[in-house]
Amino acid sequence: MTADESAATAEDPGRGIEYDIDDRPPLDESVVLGVQHYLTMVGANIAVPLLLADAMGMPPGVTAQFVGTFFVVSGIATLAQTTLGNRYPIVQGAPFSMLAPALAIVFVVTAGDAGPGTDWQAALVQLQGAIIVAATVQVALGYFGLVGKLRRFLSPVAIAPTIALIGLALFDAPQITGPDQSWWLLGLTLGLILLFSQYLEVKHRAFRLYPVILALVIAWLVAAALSALGALGTGHPGYVPLGDVADAQLLLPIHPFQWGTPEVTTAFVIGMIAGVLASIVESIGDYYAVANLTGAAAPSEKRINHGIGMEGLMNVFSGIMGTGGSTSYSENIGAIGLTGVASRYVVQIGAAIMLVVGFVGYFGQLIATIPDPIIGGLFVAMFGQIVAVGISNLKHVDLDSSRNVFIIGFAMFVGLAIPEYMANFGGPLEFRAAIDLAATIAPLLEADPIAGTALAGWIEAAAQAVADSVFIVGSTGMAVGGLAALLLDNTVPGTREERGLAQWERLAEDDSEFETFWQRWIGADRDRS
Repeated sequence: MTADESAATAEDPGRGIEYDIDDRPPLDESVVLGVQHYLTMVGANIAVPLLLADAMGMPPGVTAQFVGTFFVVSGIATLAQTTLGNRYPIVQGAPFSMLAPALAIVFVVTAGDAGPGTDWQAALVQLQGAIIVAATVQVALGYFGLVGKLRRFLSPVAIAPTIALIGLALFDAPQITGPDQSWWLLGLTLGLILLFSQYLEVKHRAFRLYPVILALVIAWLVAAALSALGALGTGHPGYVPLGDVADAQLLLPIHPFQWGTPEVTTAFVIGMIAGVLASIVESIGDYYAVANLTGAAAPSEKRINHGIGMEGLMNVFSGIMGTGGSTSYSENIGAIGLTGVASRYVVQIGAAIMLVVGFVGYFGQLIATIPDPIIGGLFVAMFGQIVAVGISNLKHVDLDSSRNVFIIGFAMFVGLAIPEYMANFGGPLEFRAAIDLAATIAPLLEADPIAGTALAGWIEAAAQAVADSVFIVGSTGMAVGGLAALLLDNTVPGTREERGLAQWERLAEDDSEFETFWQRWIGADRDRS
């Protein structure tokens, strides 16, 4: 191998990719691969609606429709992003970064402090209104080019810990570290993924392409068989309730504004904006992770803007449909690393399938029977892959520099420590109580009694919004670590070569290399003429 070839190999992290972004595998193969992409994110895409439904006290029959709506929105959002947005092969789904403000809204409304009532429907219409308005801010940040301008301040020193923290954020997920964990079932799932993706991939192409779906199906069949034979009781974490599938509704009546007309409360909107900002930080990290995995150039400012703008539009759509938001999914990125399948076409096929089956009650209930230990096994394999992708960005950085070592280490540490501290509080309401927010703003409310209750109400709402924003951002590891690294990397003196910017710019995508859907359509039209 020549020196040039060695350098090319070293700069090509995507050399193990089986299908690149623009590849179109055969349709039958694409269907299986597309379903596999979606199966990697079912745990999270079901966890978010179930957490919200439980907090709202939603009736079981409505919960099935609520979960199905999340899959319908996920399918449409994924098709929109891969076709009209940044065109990266990233599945869109329910965001954990927006879950904290969503739960805060639910707790406040169901406590009777706001909204027309105390039932689940009152909470949902408030949640919808907050998401729709907050998402318009995300649309503006994206399509007005404000988010993309951050790219000039992003170096591998800032991106590496941000991506790594995306993976590390779920190291303590209940599907992994829950007190009633079934370690043998988690180990079976993880062991099968390792066996197929790492040891047997050279034996047969199917092991390389389908390690996740093979492992998930085998582990589920084992758990289902043991459940049917009575070896696993209903209290066992690996129990598969097959009877629930038969009781499900065939078709779900999913449609816009199905829970009622959205209502807007200013304090709720401000809190949700904090969740949207945390989601943006995570998504930018996801974009860089996909580019790194596939060996593509780092995303251009233009591509980032269109990606975030489209995520904003899909958040507006999710609010209209009545879900908890939409964002890029890190689980899907981990699947790319394990399977080598980065085809946009494959992800679009999977999205189309999820869009259709989201209306089928049997499907949602069947997916819900996948035990947590199996999901935990998937998480260990896929999120470990994302951590490694983040660390791999440091190959562009001078690691002999004490400046870089400090920034990276500090960002990683606070990105784990601050969310762990925030976990001591059950939600934003408990955080407000812990910092004694009422006593803090009391002097402001008493300073000018002539101003009356209107000013007092605004001061109280603003203070609550700030406290909620601190809690939401502080609970998101990649936001804490990414912002810490971004601030230090752009204020602590360091050369462009030292920070990895000089080499990274040579590998970065130019704005002219990314064409929007409109530009491609106009270009095709001109070619025909």
